[in-house]
Amino acid sequence: MAKVGFIGLGIMGAPMAGHLRAGGHELYVYDLNPIPKDLLEKGAVACASGKQVTEQAEIIVTMVPDTPHVEAALFGKGGVAEGLKPGKIVVDMSSISPIETKKFAERIGQLGCQYLDAPVSGGEVGAKAASLTIMVGGPEEAFARVKPLFDLMGKNITLVGGNGDGQTCKVANQIIVALTIEAVGEALLFASKAGADPGKVRQALMGGFAASRILEVHGDRMVKRTFEPGFRIELHQKDLNLALQGAKALGVSLPNTATCQELFNSCAAHGGSKWDHSGMVRALEMMANHEIGSKKG
Repeated sequence: MAKVGFIGLGIMGAPMAGHLRAGGHELYVYDLNPIPKDLLEKGAVACASGKQVTEQAEIIVTMVPDTPHVEAALFGKGGVAEGLKPGKIVVDMSSISPIETKKFAERIGQLGCQYLDAPVSGGEVGAKAASLTIMVGGPEEAFARVKPLFDLMGKNITLVGGNGDGQTCKVANQIIVALTIEAVGEALLFASKAGADPGKVRQALMGGFAASRILEVHGDRMVKRTFEPGFRIELHQKDLNLALQGAKALGVSLPNTATCQELFNSCAAHGGSKWDHSGMVRALEMMANHEIGSKKG
């Protein structure tokens, strides 16, 4: 069994860390907020800083919201870097900038340690069910050592390439998810405005070529008007910002990604930053002056 550190125990991190502890590993944890009681009851050891976590653990996982938070967790005062010794592995499972990820990996490497970027897809449901998709960038040797931990948290685990490639894959994932949410929203809005029952339309479409996980889960949210996260719009905005910044640097046009970002921006302007990202449909509804499921056609 490994000695594992876990930094960042939010809506995703807490259940992910719980699976590691349930797998029999020693677990040392740190978060800016109080440690979830159930983790402590299961035997996780609360630490006073990322440095203290790192001093106790062989493999250190970070799961925080954005690039600056990862940088602070790794290199800030009392952070992971202060507790590292050669041979340890740092695994960042946040969704952050691929460019900055490569810089972080280089800095960790200079301390004699290995670095994996391993962002996830599957949301809170996947985190709780240990069914996350995990996209990994980094050395094969480090991946082999950490793979048993990934197996406790996810089902589809792929070493995509070198450092930064895991984050690039996650950005690509978020482009597809955003555009599919938009497509499902348009389709159900069109059906509802035309007078059809959007719930039955969704049910029919699930049996055809338009079937998708987004139609299944987020289409249901749209019909039932359940926009509690889930995955918050403000986090998907962050991911699409990474996509659009990267596209500019690469000289690539991502027109539909930009459209989805504007729809998210509209939701945020109407107080929806913390809605589930399926709430993008509400921006479409405002433009149509029609809410999915309403009787007015």
